[in-house]
Amino acid sequence: MFFVDTIEVTGLGNRSYLAGGERTAVAVDPPRDVDRVLAAAARRGVRISHVVETHIHNDYVTGGLDLARITGAAYLVPAGAGVSFARIPVHDGDRTVIDTGLVLRALATPGHTPHHTAYVLEELGTAVAAFTGGSLLIGTVGRPDLVEPRLTESLARAQHASAHRLATELPDGAAVLPTHGFGSFCSAGRAEGNETTIGKEKASNEALTQDVDTFVTRMLAGLDDVPAYYAHMAPANSAGPTPVDLTTPAIADAAEIAARLAAGEWVVDLRNRIAFAEGHVTGTYNFEADGQLATYLAWLIPWGKPVTLLAESAEQLAHAQRELVRVGIDRPAAAATGEPSAWTAEGDALAAFPRATFADLAGRHPAKGVVALDVRRACERAAGYIEGSVHIPLHTLHRRLDEVPPGEVWVHCAGGMRAAIAASLLDAAGRDVVAVDDSFPAAYTTGLCLRTA
Repeated sequence: MFFVDTIEVTGLGNRSYLAGGERTAVAVDPPRDVDRVLAAAARRGVRISHVVETHIHNDYVTGGLDLARITGAAYLVPAGAGVSFARIPVHDGDRTVIDTGLVLRALATPGHTPHHTAYVLEELGTAVAAFTGGSLLIGTVGRPDLVEPRLTESLARAQHASAHRLATELPDGAAVLPTHGFGSFCSAGRAEGNETTIGKEKASNEALTQDVDTFVTRMLAGLDDVPAYYAHMAPANSAGPTPVDLTTPAIADAAEIAARLAAGEWVVDLRNRIAFAEGHVTGTYNFEADGQLATYLAWLIPWGKPVTLLAESAEQLAHAQRELVRVGIDRPAAAATGEPSAWTAEGDALAAFPRATFADLAGRHPAKGVVALDVRRACERAAGYIEGSVHIPLHTLHRRLDEVPPGEVWVHCAGGMRAAIAASLLDAAGRDVVAVDDSFPAAYTTGLCLRTA
């Protein structure tokens, strides 16, 4: 009997897998914090004999090279991927024995990247699952625009063909096990559900229900913004990531925190947005540890800039470190735990700002001196927006603070998390800010003049 264990990387919207038999197993697209994969193997009582990559990832730093080094496993990477480390190049049709009766068959599925490869798990000659990486996702496919703009349309067409190849060559009952699509910005569309099969995808996946021209036109028109840090992921993965260091950073006292702020470094408060709004060190930014910390901090921070983390507990700090190493933010410059009163010099007052709802905003907007700031992405705003609101997507706000009109800024997103980040950026810049911590559908029923585009 075979097994497949799913290793969730929820903060990035990704999954990794451990699959095998009684004695040995293969790790597919492992995250950089490989201790989670090692723990899964230990629970199964199996040895990791192989580590495979479906592609050179654009959204996170892989743990594949380190995991292969630790375990002595064979490291399989698509032959077309340009890398500078030793590995076993994988070609279309290659077969690798994983355990007795278990074989992994490589299937070229270009589209998400030119070299993308899926791996079909066969038990006694029958395909039982396909590790589809960024090719066939749940209800959608991986986006084709992360490699080179001039290749986007041709890769989109290749993605359509790859989806059809999987659907044609695999049985309807084979499980489809993608790496992306659970909130990842590598997905070309919104994935629905957590489990699927080839048969289900034939009935619902846009790549399998639309002709190639319709599919390509619609997909390219609907592509979302690309997180800025993606530009650094593929080069890191091609060069070969270094091992992870999750030891506790140097502890900073109030004087050092003040000095780092004065030097223009980023000091990030990881507490929840309610606690941050009620009181925080002046000049700090709020990225909740339990939100999409890695995605949004890596997206906004100037790459390579030192970051100091402020956490309410050692556990929260450790969680944040683990999230950040997955996107190449390896070592915080410093850290502190506890309460904000301990992070400021004695006698210094904490900063704070109010939180509100869309109903509260409806009572103030429109009015002179009140600015409604929408920090959602353009694709979200296209579905509906507050008339008279200013639109500056969160991932551009830190570079465009001078574009926010004067007045009291009521900042909103779709649910509150991004508004809290934006409010902290504005607060640190000395603006009078109110964070709208509410679900955007509430704007439709509060009397705000909402215009649907």
